[in-house]
Amino acid sequence: MHWLGEARKRFGVQILNYAVTSNHVHLLVKDNDDTKSIPAAIQLVAGRTGQEFNQRKSRKGAFWEDRYHATAIESGEHLRRCLVYLDLNMVRAGAVMHPSEWTHGGYQEIQGLRRRNTILSLDALAEAVEVNSRAELAQAHREWIEEALSSGSRQRDDAWSKSIAVGSADFVLKSQAMLGARGRGRAVIAMEDSFILRESHEFYGGNFSPENRAIGSEKSYLWDEVP
Repeated sequence: MHWLGEARKRFGVQILNYAVTSNHVHLLVKDNDDTKSIPAAIQLVAGRTGQEFNQRKSRKGAFWEDRYHATAIESGEHLRRCLVYLDLNMVRAGAVMHPSEWTHGGYQEIQGLRRRNTILSLDALAEAVEVNSRAELAQAHREWIEEALSSGSRQRDDAWSKSIAVGSADFVLKSQAMLGARGRGRAVIAMEDSFILRESHEFYGGNFSPENRAIGSEKSYLWDEVP
């Protein structure tokens, strides 16, 4: 949580939502129009977290099992769905009955229940999900969560975790074109009222921009590798 806050300050990324679990982290972020800002933020958070854990436990070696994966998500309805999906992460895991019970996530901050150590850019989130104010965001967010809980929409959905892009057909095709040669041959799949751009089967962890990369040599960091 501390290093997420530091990443926001150092690199200007806007954190829209997050869920920190016992063995992985989900982030919903917006860059500052610098394609290097999100990879730099991930490098800082991943590197410092691993270093501090290793120091505390007097251990060496890699902390993170694998590289991070990035999915581009279109603002509006698709981002709203991803927001709710992220909030329900620990409900799906069976750790809590409601996202308000998980303190290491963005739910309480979106609802205005956390006053200290806040890290979310709520105005940017309101704009991204197309509501007019923080108050309207909090109310809509509660309604989206309750609707998802009451409808039983808790199953895992790989569209958010294993795709390169999720959104309208125009958004996904534009994302594919931005990848250039790396986008050719990747499948654009229609799913109800959404489209997704899928990874190739032989390489999990494909990236949306050229700067997205493994979080460090041998999936770990040395002290002089971290900003």
